[in-house]
Amino acid sequence: MTTWLITGASRGLGREIAEQALGRGDRVAATLRRPEQLDDLAEQYGDLLWRSRLDVTDTARVEEVVAKAFAEHERIDVVVSNAGFGVFGAAEDLSDAQVEQMIATNLTGSIQFARRVVPHLREQGGGVLVQLSSMGGHITFPGFAIYHATKWGIEGYFETLAAEVAPFGIKTVLVEPGRVRTSFYEAAERVPLSEPYRGGPADSPEAKVEDMVASQSGVAHATIEAALSEDPPLRLLLNSDAYEAVTTTVQDRLASLRRQRDSAYAADAEYTALGG
Repeated sequence: MTTWLITGASRGLGREIAEQALGRGDRVAATLRRPEQLDDLAEQYGDLLWRSRLDVTDTARVEEVVAKAFAEHERIDVVVSNAGFGVFGAAEDLSDAQVEQMIATNLTGSIQFARRVVPHLREQGGGVLVQLSSMGGHITFPGFAIYHATKWGIEGYFETLAAEVAPFGIKTVLVEPGRVRTSFYEAAERVPLSEPYRGGPADSPEAKVEDMVASQSGVAHATIEAALSEDPPLRLLLNSDAYEAVTTTVQDRLASLRRQRDSAYAADAEYTALGG
């Protein structure tokens, strides 16, 4: 039996992973801001489900809940850091509070959660730490600037962390889905465009959940399979749209960098101003 610790388990992929894990007969320690949202799962699965109230922006509470989860379970095999949200709109139009809250939840909260989990995983001799990221950690869309900033940031953090914790038997996985049919998009706040941005790149048609490429259950299943595999990948790119968009963008970026080879090498030389 595998034991899971999952943040942001109230809805979307967090809840779907929790449901599928419980359906496998596994134990799930679920954290969310409103634990009563999992009353139905508690009634169905009983003691297999452990719940705790958690807002990942409260670092002191993160430390307390993580310690309690590990103390009350013999071992936690897989940790899934899933908590996050989106506010969409032109970067200039978002309020300071919206910018700060999204960074605090999606980036700082994920970092602080991972920092509190690692000592427990090390002490028990290893485990798997899964971080929900996005194809938006490689590519960008107008109107999503702050969301992309958090995902590009968490990608850099986890790539570094992976190398640091590998000697302790801790494996990390960055899950990078494309457009998934989840409640994430319905719950995301939209900031109306100010006049200068209307009709521009940020004024794109609204994505509809029914137009999303991948199913929530398929992404959750792929995440579980990767986490339980003998050699999980550092990055798990999921869905056909993510594969096509990310590989195309990376290839274009590499081609652009190669065109800069001469100027890059030329900067190695000492510069002397004319007349100097």
